[in-house]
Amino acid sequence: MQDAGPLLEMLRSICGDSAVLTGADMAGYASDWRDMFHGKPLCVLRPANTAEVAKSVVACVGAGVGIVPQGGNTGLAGGATPDDSGRQVVISLDRMTAIRRIDSIGMTVELEAGVILQTAKEAAAAENRLLPISLAAEGSARIGGLIATNAGGVDVLRYGMTRGLVLGLEVVLPDGQVLHRLRHLRKDNAGYDLKQLFIGSEGSLGIITAAVLRLVPLPRHRTTALISVPDIAAAVRLYARAQDDIGEALSAFELISGDGLALVATHMGQEAPVKGADWYLLIEAGSSLPGLRTAMETLMEAAFEEGWATDGVLAESEAQADGLWSLRESLTEAEGKAGGAIKHDLSVPIPEIADFLQETGKMLRSMVPEARLNIFGHLGDGNLHYNVMNVAKADSARVNTAVHDMVARYNGSISAEHGLGQYRTAEWARLATPPEHDLTHRIKRALDPMGVMNPGKVVPLHD
Repeated sequence: MQDAGPLLEMLRSICGDSAVLTGADMAGYASDWRDMFHGKPLCVLRPANTAEVAKSVVACVGAGVGIVPQGGNTGLAGGATPDDSGRQVVISLDRMTAIRRIDSIGMTVELEAGVILQTAKEAAAAENRLLPISLAAEGSARIGGLIATNAGGVDVLRYGMTRGLVLGLEVVLPDGQVLHRLRHLRKDNAGYDLKQLFIGSEGSLGIITAAVLRLVPLPRHRTTALISVPDIAAAVRLYARAQDDIGEALSAFELISGDGLALVATHMGQEAPVKGADWYLLIEAGSSLPGLRTAMETLMEAAFEEGWATDGVLAESEAQADGLWSLRESLTEAEGKAGGAIKHDLSVPIPEIADFLQETGKMLRSMVPEARLNIFGHLGDGNLHYNVMNVAKADSARVNTAVHDMVARYNGSISAEHGLGQYRTAEWARLATPPEHDLTHRIKRALDPMGVMNPGKVVPLHD
């Protein structure tokens, strides 16, 4: 914009001089943590409360600039990164960190959008409750961003996506009005469930400033196993048996390829206690009641008898369990040290995972013979991180398109848990049906007619 001075002065008058960052002070807010997307914001605004957010939105809309909401900036699709036009203001919620109320009887927590997930989980644990969102970035991811992206993670199998934990929201709308629906209610059928519009919208319809989340009892017992399996079909059969034997206590059923564990050994110096297989399962169960270890031992015995498993280890302590999880959590970093990959966050129906992997692998070997795969993810909910390594930049677009086309053939999703952001928006536009296009754009126009909320994210600018 030609003269940003009046807007900057107005924002300083709303939030204070120190809350308006410009120049080099914006560096940490102008790119994503993977360093894939970079922008040049007009400024970074750090409001202290909902009223300041609302007034700032009105000021930005009046000046004709876009608004990019940002939480912990840990997203994996570039949804919190501004463009390079210099006409977008990043509104960071990192100063809004109050945990307003924990109700250990009703099992809810009310908190502001800038609260870090780990902090929220520790506060819940102090009341003998669990906030069941678990992901690698929980030490920096913030509540508002988790809700805005409908975050997944390793607890989805048991507790569902973040959407299922949200009871109420406070949202600043694109016109500066505040939708205040911070209700601590499990049941509320009074009209449209408006909060669902904003969960997973990645800040494209409004800015989440506070939330009420559902808590669950804190599990007292935990059992963790790493098992090698001969193939994906065996892994799926073992998953079905685990549901029968362990039931609702089953909290994680993670798939890891042998190539992935080899990357962790080579680049992270972490050796798995179980080796020599193409595929591995990391299985965990948790409960307030005893008996889990016996149930896991019974499951492993059945797996060996049926030929679904070739080797396995059951953690003997919390430290050993943490060590097994460290293997899983190190996969992405190891992949980065090995040269990175074309990343896919996909989901397909669980019974069809084996066929999908076989068909897609065969296709990629014919397209790019030198390609290597790093496949891992949440088998229990059908979500795979299908990352293709050792691909020349010139081939990356056609590899990405081919994988997504295969996902569409299997009636899957090209974004299981990471969102569209700006990374997958064009592919969504290519693959979505006409009714999906139409309804998405109608919702965007209805709530954000000026197109100021996170322009180009989720909803393509030119579609």
